[in-house]
Amino acid sequence: MKLILSTSNIMTAGGPSVIRQPSTFKSNVELINSLRANIKAAQQSTPPSETPSTNSYTSWTKQEDDALYIPAVDFSMRGLAEERPQYDITAKFFYLPGIPVSRRCAHTRQAIDLVLKELHVDSIDLLIVSFPGILFDAEDDSEEDVDSVDDGSEEQSDDFDSLLQTWRALENLQAEGKILQLGVAEFGSERLARFLPHTRVKPSVDQVNLKDCCVVPKSLIIYAKQEGIQLLTHNDCNDILPVGTTRELLGPGEQGAGILASAPDAGDGVQGDVETQWVVKYTAVVKDRGVVENKGYFALADVGTCVKA
Repeated sequence: MKLILSTSNIMTAGGPSVIRQPSTFKSNVELINSLRANIKAAQQSTPPSETPSTNSYTSWTKQEDDALYIPAVDFSMRGLAEERPQYDITAKFFYLPGIPVSRRCAHTRQAIDLVLKELHVDSIDLLIVSFPGILFDAEDDSEEDVDSVDDGSEEQSDDFDSLLQTWRALENLQAEGKILQLGVAEFGSERLARFLPHTRVKPSVDQVNLKDCCVVPKSLIIYAKQEGIQLLTHNDCNDILPVGTTRELLGPGEQGAGILASAPDAGDGVQGDVETQWVVKYTAVVKDRGVVENKGYFALADVGTCVKA
């Protein structure tokens, strides 16, 4: 069974609506707190008389085929307040550690389709992708020579091949018109220099995490300018939703949603091991005011298909 988690629009919960510089606030904290808040709101909005004696989560979730929406979503009620040209819509997709590369194309399509349905639009302006295991190191990049590329070990070569395989799938999505521009995260000048010759569609953005307010390396600034790539900064976590966190979030504990069974032989939830697949963050900004009107997350996890009544 697929578990589709959603935060809804976190800007409706009294959060800041004006774009600000990144702080020490990590996106995984925002994601987890927002998921918990949305789940709690859905649970509290369920009339007690409508709550079944067992598997009570069925009253505030929604199952479609092999997918369980947590909480239930009504896409007909979503959308943006103004016309589509008034917005810059950005999504950031997190490929998570341990998930086979062969799943990435389907996963990206799933995530983008959910964002498009949520916002009632036909395309997003920019998709930034975050690959597992790629971390930006400003000090290392500052010493790089972008004219010489070290192929590295066999393992690094395999990782680079998987990156290219994923990028070709993204280029196909861009050709379909659902994504207008593509971007990457945590690429230093050396990785960009090695990567760009293999692309049909160059990344228009490189988003880097400047820990401890480090300065962007000069080598990266020069190379990005030369290639027409915009440099942006962020404060996202690379492993944004670990399996243990997902299990705690959906489990039977005090902080859990009660989706997962409390024991292997219990009949109070979904049976099986949880495997977090991906996370996508989306933001819709009103261009002329720089105001974030809609921001949220979707995440997908796979779990066993046995549900005991």
